[in-house]
Amino acid sequence: MQRIKEIIVSIFMVPELRRRILFTFGLLMVFRLGFIITIPGIDRMVIKDFMSSFAEGAGKLYGFVSLFSGGAVENFSIFSLGIMPYITASIIFSLLVKVVPQLEALSKEGPSGYRKISQYTRFLALPISLLWSITAVMWLKGVEHGGRPLVESMGGLSFAITGILSLTAGALFVMWLGEQITEFGIGNGASLIIMTGIIARMPHAIVQMYQDVSSGTISSDKPILIILIYIGVIIAVVYMTQAQRRIPVQYSKHIRGRQMFGGQRHFLPLRINQAGVMPVIFASTLMAFPDMVSRVSKSDFLHTIFSRGEAGFWYSLIFVVLIYFFTYFWTALYFRPVEMSENLKEWGSFIPGIRPGYDTAIYLERIMNRIALVGATFLALVALLPNMASYGLGVDKYVTSFLGGTGILIVVGVGLDLMQKIESQLLVREYDGFLKKGRIRGRR
Repeated sequence: MQRIKEIIVSIFMVPELRRRILFTFGLLMVFRLGFIITIPGIDRMVIKDFMSSFAEGAGKLYGFVSLFSGGAVENFSIFSLGIMPYITASIIFSLLVKVVPQLEALSKEGPSGYRKISQYTRFLALPISLLWSITAVMWLKGVEHGGRPLVESMGGLSFAITGILSLTAGALFVMWLGEQITEFGIGNGASLIIMTGIIARMPHAIVQMYQDVSSGTISSDKPILIILIYIGVIIAVVYMTQAQRRIPVQYSKHIRGRQMFGGQRHFLPLRINQAGVMPVIFASTLMAFPDMVSRVSKSDFLHTIFSRGEAGFWYSLIFVVLIYFFTYFWTALYFRPVEMSENLKEWGSFIPGIRPGYDTAIYLERIMNRIALVGATFLALVALLPNMASYGLGVDKYVTSFLGGTGILIVVGVGLDLMQKIESQLLVREYDGFLKKGRIRGRR
């Protein structure tokens, strides 16, 4: 505890770091305040009953969108789309940068190129937000629950225009908040907004678990077991997120004047989980749409395969296959062994026992394929853990959803990134970081 107090004091002793942290918390509070502003025309009395019955079918996609909007969909607030349109635009441009030569050349121009790509991403986020707003409003206009419409007047042109403008403006405002946090705060703004939304849902899960224990639905020892599993999952995710395969690299010796330079050995770090959380996001999205189609088309075949409750084996099998596919796809897209081998050759470096050039590229590709297998297996286990824990322990899925899946990967990844940025700020000013051993001892 004393160590934690010293770190907190050190953080707030640095004026610039203190200002950045307070600025970040201030904008995150603004983001959370937007949750209480409901879309004009929505009947608040119908929302609660409607959401309690909205668990199947489109509920899977709803839950996925709600994850990235921080639960704003549950309130039908103006922030219902959250940061999702901007994330979608970012993913699209991340893929286009690796496919379109003009964008790839622009990304290699340094900060000016990245600013251009960021500008294009913002432009694309606008039509995506507008399209999703139109879809959401058209869907809301036709929703009824218990014989009462969700839209108080069942909407006409006035509700459509107001709802579309509210949702689009809310999504663009959230995007602006994220960019302000990235530039003037601490950490990545979009990631922090997603993490805030996920963490904000945890109190409701704790209350749900307490109610289940009080009513006798689950035994009193299961919450303790869930907490232990949660801690174990966090440790495993941190370990795999930080894990690297270090490839030894030798620098060639060369003589300048009367002195010999080079000959030193370094390491080329390759991340085990190279694809991050993206394979789980892509797989979850694809698995949500077929079930929605089956509900609309009344297709028993699609419903049987893509329904978690009725055919868990087939659902889990297809989900795992998609995670493996997207892990290798994302790794192949971003890991360029030929380009890396050419860079090593230009720097006068080589991997001991491997010829520079083509042989080095083949070696790196073989190593990365093996690493990707480990990363994909880890992602599949984490993604399936909430469902396995729910069925195994007999606990509500909303409670076990925090044990794995996209949420835990995002929270841990963003938390580690935030800690590293704060630690780098402390070390620059000669204060101790989060890990005292091996760090600069600061002034007292």
